[in-house]
Amino acid sequence: MAVLQDDVQHSGARAESSPDVEEDMSIGRYFATRIPTLVPPMNKAPNPFRALMLLNRQQWLFFWVAFLGWSWDAFDFFTVSLTTTELAEQFDKSVTDITWGITLVLMLRSVGAITFGIAADRWGRKWPFVVNQLLFVVLELGTGFCQTYKQFLACRSLFGIAMGGLYGNAAATALEDCPAEARGIVSGLLQQGYAFGYLLATAFARGLVGTTSHGWRPLYWFGACPPILIIAFRLCLPETETFRRRQETREAVTGGVAKSFVAEGKVALKRHWLLLIYLVLLMAGFNFMSHGSQDLYPTMLKNQFNFSENAVTVTQVVANLGALSGGTICGWASQIFGRRFSIIAISIVGGALLYPYTFTTSHSVIAAAFFEQFMVQGAWGVIPIHLMELSPGPIRTFAVGTAYQLGNLVSSASSTIESTIGERFPLPPSSTGTKRYEYGKVICIFMGCVFAYTILITLAGPERLGRNFDAEHDADLAAVAAHRGMDGDVIDETDPEKAATLRKE
Repeated sequence: MAVLQDDVQHSGARAESSPDVEEDMSIGRYFATRIPTLVPPMNKAPNPFRALMLLNRQQWLFFWVAFLGWSWDAFDFFTVSLTTTELAEQFDKSVTDITWGITLVLMLRSVGAITFGIAADRWGRKWPFVVNQLLFVVLELGTGFCQTYKQFLACRSLFGIAMGGLYGNAAATALEDCPAEARGIVSGLLQQGYAFGYLLATAFARGLVGTTSHGWRPLYWFGACPPILIIAFRLCLPETETFRRRQETREAVTGGVAKSFVAEGKVALKRHWLLLIYLVLLMAGFNFMSHGSQDLYPTMLKNQFNFSENAVTVTQVVANLGALSGGTICGWASQIFGRRFSIIAISIVGGALLYPYTFTTSHSVIAAAFFEQFMVQGAWGVIPIHLMELSPGPIRTFAVGTAYQLGNLVSSASSTIESTIGERFPLPPSSTGTKRYEYGKVICIFMGCVFAYTILITLAGPERLGRNFDAEHDADLAAVAAHRGMDGDVIDETDPEKAATLRKE
């Protein structure tokens, strides 16, 4: 108890001196520092392999369970995208009707991020993660047994809630206890779990869809199985050390864990509401970047460039390999050059590659696709750790997950926007009479605007490179502890104001 009291007192002193220095500045002073603070710190960082060797066994296990959970989140999401035609035939609906299953997932992810984010910040990373995976099992299995269109939409709506709750928890599980020198590369590796999940979904869809008398259903039945193993994996691991320390400090605060958590949340929202809005705006740009460069791209290759199905598949696979490489390397580089500088530099190069990415009509576009997705997902590789470092400690999982999912919601119309504008630029029809459109021009212009927005919003934002996640360094928790007092505090009758406060608490 004495140690915890001492930790909180000292953390309070440190926190009050510079908790989030930028938030205490005037608006004019803040914006005046945006360019000077962009100068790369050129931190010494071990090479990627040595950085990964800094993780101990438990930290590696935390990373792998988070990576697998995040990968299977992507797998489950893309099952609908890969079976739209089969689902439309099964339920006697149009492909557009089936895509509502995708839209509902994106719309309800924010509900899951808020619900599971609060749960993870209050009760820990472990059990909300397990509940997420249990819902994946039930809902993916349920989707595979749907007999009507309404049942399908109901399952996917609930799936959106489950999916939305995973990202913040996965980021916290993988990164909270991670050594500071390895955070960048671990962040990049974690983020690319999404690309890995997409590749898995593509591969298993080829092997399971339409190969049996059950049509599309085996893909969903199979999708319900791996989360069982992921649950078993997570049950074998404890809570993160960072969360356990936070809970110990909360237990020492007068009123106990529950009251301390509520008080911390109020303090964090009051102090950092503007930062939380900024995180949503930042993630809107990033999600527009991802969806805008990817969703309509296969259609462009097939419709505008007349690529065969195999050529489209090869191009997409190579692009995803670029994504996996870029996320890992750029995430690691952000440890040296800083988060904001890395995102801005990568976005500038990504913008320069838009012309070959969208106007190269030969199979040479594969090279452009590799490097464009290297840049897009390279910038994304910085995001998990950047969000973790920016988010207030008491509501870190909630802030990371909700910002990500609200940004995803804002950008969910990316492909619709691009396809609608693309239809204003018709091309001569194909030999079979299929209507063709100049999607490449639209993607290029749209993505140019997205890159510009992302650069500006990143430039305007803060950065907390190397921030300590421990409870001892949490200004919000320290403020609550200082106000409420610690269990075992002796009421000093010579100080009437303090005595009255402690009695009230």
